[in-house]
Amino acid sequence: MRDRPRLYSAILADHFRANRQMAFVSGARQVGKTTVCRGLSEHYLSFDNTDDRRLILTGPGALAGRLGLDRLRERAPLVVLDELHKFARWKVLLKGFFDTYGERVRVLVTGSSRLDVFRRGGDSLMGRYFLYRMHPWSVAECLHVELPVAELRAPRAIAPDDWNALIEHGGFPEPFLRRDLRFTRRWRSLRHEQLAKEDLREVTRVQDLGTMETLMAMLADRSGEQVVYASLGRDLGVAQDTVKRWVDLLTRLHFGFLVRPWFTNVSKALRKEPKWFLRDWSGVANEGLRAETLVACHLLKAVEGWTDLGFGDFELRYLRDKEKREVDFVVIKDRRPWFLVEVKASDTALSPALDHFQKQTKAPHAFQAVLDLPFEAADCFKVRHPVVVPVRTLLSQLL
Repeated sequence: MRDRPRLYSAILADHFRANRQMAFVSGARQVGKTTVCRGLSEHYLSFDNTDDRRLILTGPGALAGRLGLDRLRERAPLVVLDELHKFARWKVLLKGFFDTYGERVRVLVTGSSRLDVFRRGGDSLMGRYFLYRMHPWSVAECLHVELPVAELRAPRAIAPDDWNALIEHGGFPEPFLRRDLRFTRRWRSLRHEQLAKEDLREVTRVQDLGTMETLMAMLADRSGEQVVYASLGRDLGVAQDTVKRWVDLLTRLHFGFLVRPWFTNVSKALRKEPKWFLRDWSGVANEGLRAETLVACHLLKAVEGWTDLGFGDFELRYLRDKEKREVDFVVIKDRRPWFLVEVKASDTALSPALDHFQKQTKAPHAFQAVLDLPFEAADCFKVRHPVVVPVRTLLSQLL
């Protein structure tokens, strides 16, 4: 069980078959980046290793010597550079190395969840890499680890053991594969502590880390709820703009993510307050909010994966108007609503908001996804009117 292959192995292998550009792999802490990347490479260098760090700091020539890039080879070797962002001038190093030796080597850059933070700003590496965002295990990844040829797959039943493990332990590899509740609780607590104690100190100049940790604790209890920055600011005793900056930082550290409202062609739509979701749905106590968070994480994995693979430009949004009608999610494809998703734990009475918003947005599909319903071997996307579907059927068709 511990050696199960990942979808991302196929994605990255295909990248290097088709492209000379470097691959950047970003994602949450402990999502499996290093394990996947090491499994693909002939050479692995980590900036956390003292000997590797000394070699890296010596410069591109020393790296080329270690990799034997002056030797004739049938194919270019693949090297993983891990935790490289901890070197202040990592972009300059990569640019020089790639421009000089890019035809003779394939480069895979990975690290902690902070890679995206350091990637922002003026990007001197533009055109020299493609970014791939790694996510935890999902229903579809339990069923398929080969490279997808289109956005959607045929529906397929997930094994009951895998489904129960996803619900109870989440999708992060260690707890998902180990399936020990005591281990999962300890792992979840340790990951939260590492994010609060280590990651925040490394990437931010926030002085009041104690208040930031309080914000993390508050957000951990509010997955699936709207973020009202003014209210959070009052509770924490800090300015609204400060809370907004802190929440944005926590999203870039992959503690959670924001889903913003979609308002194009939606009358009386709300435009400001985003909804907040944890990256690890297994820690959400409320059954309904856990179901919504699980679906949110699956949809985010799908839209980011589809975008990274070049199927189009995808976004995840939600819908709400001033009459308090709401649909949990709308997936946007190339700036047009594609399908709506309302999530329920067990309620099969079709929400009237689905029909209302489908007519306004002209989205081809509208689903009420119910967690407790058994799998149905029917293609959700053949239906073009609002319909109740099992969560496990819908999610099996995604990425």
